Amino acid sequence: MSVSHDLSIGIDFGTSNTVVAVADSHGNVKALTFDHGGENLKVFVTALCFWDERHGNGLRTQVEGGPWAIEQFLEGLSPHRFIQSFKTFAASATFQETRIFRDRYRFEDLLSAFLRTLVRHGGEQLNWGVPNVVIGRPVQFAGYNPDDDLAMQRYRAAFGKLGADHARYVYEPVGAAFFYARQLNRDSTVLVADFGGGTSDFSVMRFSRESGVLRAEPLGHSGIGIAGDAFDYRIVDHVVSPQLGKGGFYRSMGKTLSIPNHYYANFARWNQLAMMKGSGDLKELRELAKVALEPEPLEKFIDIIEYDLGFELYRAVSSTKVALSSQDETEFRFQGEGVDIKARIKRADFESWIADDVKRIAGTVDEALMKSGVSATEIDKVFLTGGTSFVPAIRNLFVERFGEERLTSADQFESIAYGLALIGQTDDPERWAVQGSQDVKK
Repeated sequence: MSVSHDLSIGIDFGTSNTVVAVADSHGNVKALTFDHGGENLKVFVTALCFWDERHGNGLRTQVEGGPWAIEQFLEGLSPHRFIQSFKTFAASATFQETRIFRDRYRFEDLLSAFLRTLVRHGGEQLNWGVPNVVIGRPVQFAGYNPDDDLAMQRYRAAFGKLGADHARYVYEPVGAAFFYARQLNRDSTVLVADFGGGTSDFSVMRFSRESGVLRAEPLGHSGIGIAGDAFDYRIVDHVVSPQLGKGGFYRSMGKTLSIPNHYYANFARWNQLAMMKGSGDLKELRELAKVALEPEPLEKFIDIIEYDLGFELYRAVSSTKVALSSQDETEFRFQGEGVDIKARIKRADFESWIADDVKRIAGTVDEALMKSGVSATEIDKVFLTGGTSFVPAIRNLFVERFGEERLTSADQFESIAYGLALIGQTDDPERWAVQGSQDVKK
């Protein structure tokens, strides 16, 4: 992978977090930092907060992203809309737009608004005019029946608005592989497992050295729309939703009917929860609460949506998931606006809830090996990246297939962006770009 360009930019736009890296022609790579309250952050939270401010005789919608979005949301000094995990909508044909105050936003509008906040806070560090901008994308986008071509149209439209219409798009695990490959001192076949918030992606890469130059050959890729957010969903579905009316009943036309489950399916998905306040769900839940046999749980559900408690709920669930990676049992606790939910959760129960998800992830790993024509015994190293790789059930999956001695990992947030920036420094970055739906140019 010889170098040939002054600067290149790698962008890992993630479901939960976004990282931008810059590489130079000497192979030096660093993350773009954001000064937030005197702290230099390398991770820009993938979140948006919209709010109204009065200008003259009218109102004007303002928007912030990253940690500033969270800060604005937590201050809560004016009516606002807080949106997280919106990357999950990228490949959804059913998601056309959402209304925020007086305006309608398509996915590409949300993404371009987010990118503008990233640029604003990144300052001169982020120059879209450099010849090589490399943007990560999942092997398979999240969601039911994801439309790969639609997602890429939306990506190109959003990044194009900021002057990055010349950008190349590369599978995220390939970016992670390039970052890891710098450690290799011999020819190796590497399986890269990238666990994000919305997707789990796998790439098999063969690395070799010729005359001191590191060469890379992609052998096969696979992906699935199951990752950290899906595991969060299981906790919400089993622990939180039953205390908010799931499984309850209401009366209508003299009949006793079950409260529809689709509200709870939306509630347990972070991207959908962010949209419930602006859809008809909130109004429908208020009507259901009037005729529910037990209205109090539904009223708590309504409060969580109405008072935008989704972010606090997300943090409580995430903390519980992290605790279960190192403890056999922990307490889940969520409080806010009079809502108080607590429960003891055992790791064994959590692992039973995610068992089907883990099984499907395992099948996707096998798919990557099959597409590559490589057996598990021929994999020299397995490089794990992403927070979900620390979940014991996930790590055990790889230990059982490959052995503990072949597993390695690195920074869970920065490795993909670093690798993408390094790809921009190769003599043929186009070689790594995804050319249309699920095809890699070789």
